[in-house]
Amino acid sequence: MQKAVVLYSGGLDSTTCVAIAKSLGYQVYALSFSYGQRHSIELEKARAFAPRLGITQHLVLNVDMRQIGGSALTADIDVPGADPDCSDIPITYVPARNSIFLSYALAWAEVLQSFDIFIGVNAVDYSGYPDCRPEFIEAFTRMANLATRAGVEQRGAYTIHSPLIHMSKAEIIRTGTELGIDYALTHSCYDPDSKGRACGRCDSCALRLKGFNAAGMEDPAEYQPCAGV
Repeated sequence: MQKAVVLYSGGLDSTTCVAIAKSLGYQVYALSFSYGQRHSIELEKARAFAPRLGITQHLVLNVDMRQIGGSALTADIDVPGADPDCSDIPITYVPARNSIFLSYALAWAEVLQSFDIFIGVNAVDYSGYPDCRPEFIEAFTRMANLATRAGVEQRGAYTIHSPLIHMSKAEIIRTGTELGIDYALTHSCYDPDSKGRACGRCDSCALRLKGFNAAGMEDPAEYQPCAGV
């Protein structure tokens, strides 16, 4: 079996991405990050769910991005409610996060002698983050093949797989359900309470709820009583 490194946060999209990689016959090496995110419950979900997904190895790296800050997810900044009319990049964007995470994934892939990296970015139902766009994935792929020993020595060509990038959230949910994912074991909320319950008002919750509604399914996630979900 070919090896693939899959970025795996414990969220809806990345969990679906793991299942897709498995369905394509890859031996999955999942990479998660403890980066100081306020919604660290997602990492607990990732650790709990990894064995059920048939992951070969699950590596969790500590990369403290709170020292950099600049985001509501990594600094003492309130998480705003969803604003469908806002065209600006939201404050929940973590500066250069996917560039950093993909760089670690690339390093591990080179050590594993793998040329396949999966990331669950989406450019349809998403928050407008610049590092979720096809242009970014294409640029990083070019860089990966220029910046590694394996690429320069032409042992193979790196591919950054982004199977969800052109899918709606509903399509992602339907795909994952067909692949046997129990979405109750995933977490999406940016501002959960102390019990890990979703707020129901942040951008990520809004996109998740919209996706389940469009898919004609009920979201199995647990929401705070005041969320009104």
